[in-house]
Amino acid sequence: MTRTVLESKTKTVVIGFEEPFCVIGERINPTGRKKLAAELEAGDFSTVEKDALEQVACGAAVLDVNAGVVYNSNPNPNETEPPLMRKMIELVQGLVDVPLCIDSSVPGALMAGLEACQGRPLLNSVTGEEERLELVLPLVKKYNVPVVAISNDDTGISEDPDVRFEVARKIVHRAADFGIAAHDIVVDPLVMPIGAMATAGLQVFALVRRLRDELGVNTTCGASNISFGLPNRHGINNAFLPMAITAGMTSAIMNPVQAAVTQKKLDEKIAELAALGIVVPEGIDPAALSQAVGLGAAKAVSSKEMEAIRAANFLMNTDPNGAEWIRTNRAPSAAGEAGGREGRRRRRA
Repeated sequence: MTRTVLESKTKTVVIGFEEPFCVIGERINPTGRKKLAAELEAGDFSTVEKDALEQVACGAAVLDVNAGVVYNSNPNPNETEPPLMRKMIELVQGLVDVPLCIDSSVPGALMAGLEACQGRPLLNSVTGEEERLELVLPLVKKYNVPVVAISNDDTGISEDPDVRFEVARKIVHRAADFGIAAHDIVVDPLVMPIGAMATAGLQVFALVRRLRDELGVNTTCGASNISFGLPNRHGINNAFLPMAITAGMTSAIMNPVQAAVTQKKLDEKIAELAALGIVVPEGIDPAALSQAVGLGAAKAVSSKEMEAIRAANFLMNTDPNGAEWIRTNRAPSAAGEAGGREGRRRRRA
């Protein structure tokens, strides 16, 4: 069966048809994050450190590292991105032991990341565009690393899933010309937003099956794309991911973290309760209060999407630690009651 092997200095992760679904943490990426972009330009890596540690703690098996900041002082990414990528790779692999995914559209940044990275990272990415194929595939061969192959080419992104499949086939065949095996190609079939295309879910499930059955490749996607622009995105993502796993998808680039409730939101809720005549005692534990008033966790925890993935791994019998699902999701009171009944049975015996 197809196995894509990723390595850090001390850990090996396998993406494969018979393996647990691989979560690639997406948070170390300044795209759309003005605060993080400003920090990186200023040489402040505190958010990168926080994101790395939280994502691994919440279950990410691989971390994507993207250094795509457009500096105000120098808008040329070919000059600014390679040294920043090197710094970020060195920093992240010094904090966590999971393999990394080097993510850039700048060839120099990919090269810098490959030179700095220990182990066998995933390279993100190559497309079916001729220029991109000629730039990236030699790097993949030289450094003997797997690569994400995105199913668009010089004509752009097609809404026709058959066209996207043919682009993927082209990339796999061109990679073979460089001596790169299909098991080192992880295809992103491009998930379209269901809000813009009603058949987007069905399309990607059918595409993933074809990619698995006809090309024998592993697959990945930007998981949250499916719910873009819609309300209750977590609900849609939670349904999509297990269905994609059943169709044969083997990994996703996604956020494994449910962000902690901010102090501002907690203060607003306390004020709201006070207006109703409900006094919150001073000194109450913020974590307990946050849960009690329905705001969620007061510290970063695994996202609902991660729970859906763990359940899918459990049901698909690809998780060798299925008992973890039971342990982490059993209510404490239920465990206590079960223990009590078991104890009473032993005493009567």
